[in-house]
Amino acid sequence: MPEIAIQTTEAFVLHRPLRAAGPVIFASPHSGRDYPQDFLAQALLDRAAIRSSEDAFVDQLFDCAPALGAPLLAARVPRAYLDLNRAADELDPAVIEGISRVPHNPRVASGLGVIPRVVAGGRAIYRGKLQRGEAEARLTRFWHPYHRALAELVEETRAAFGQAVLLDCHSMPHEAIEAHTRTGHSRPEVVLGDRYGVAAGREVMERVEAAFAGAGLRVGRNAPFAGAYVAQAYGRPSRGVHVVQVEIDRALYMDEVRVEQLAGFAAFRELIEGVVAEIVSGCGATGRLAAE
Repeated sequence: MPEIAIQTTEAFVLHRPLRAAGPVIFASPHSGRDYPQDFLAQALLDRAAIRSSEDAFVDQLFDCAPALGAPLLAARVPRAYLDLNRAADELDPAVIEGISRVPHNPRVASGLGVIPRVVAGGRAIYRGKLQRGEAEARLTRFWHPYHRALAELVEETRAAFGQAVLLDCHSMPHEAIEAHTRTGHSRPEVVLGDRYGVAAGREVMERVEAAFAGAGLRVGRNAPFAGAYVAQAYGRPSRGVHVVQVEIDRALYMDEVRVEQLAGFAAFRELIEGVVAEIVSGCGATGRLAAE
């Protein structure tokens, strides 16, 4: 097992092998669960409802990565408090004082900007609006440190291996897949998003897909989730930076209502370990992949 260095800040925890096995990076921007007490006190919702937006336990599903030779960057700040998979300027005037109306942005319009207005099901988080200074303080304390760490990790990896392959790891509500299925689509258990080929090269996407499919999981691409800010901002295949957003059906490993692990969590985590091992070895075995 490789020696692992751990960096802990209030925004994130970074586990990284001192000697990386290849160009693969894993990140979990929505699994943070350090809820500030003042935030919980001012929220309309109880803790269980607020956690419905959280990608609970995703960091644990992928925590095997450092032992297999790939770094894992995991958020500590919760998504309901600050969304690290949004741009810093995706500010919602409906929840932050002093923000001018901006060009239409469907994420902001739905209440899911960088400072979310709602959680799953469109349930409002706040009684009123936040001061702009509060929003800016959250960005300074959490958003900027996380993205500095991620950007540095990507650039260091690209410099060392000629490319970087970032797996941005998430979970999806089972009802989102049910709704997708009702429109006539197949029912995937994992959805891989590369923004329809813009964020990752074809060979990278095929290797990642083959790893999940080889573990017996039904895999879809780009629908209903094609990739959000991280894929859009970091994915530059022409520069050797590939980003694949990974969405896993929560019903496979957790009780979504209670936000608790199912009895089969350990077995599913072991299955994901096999997927991670396949991705790390597959993307590192042939050297530099085609930058398409």
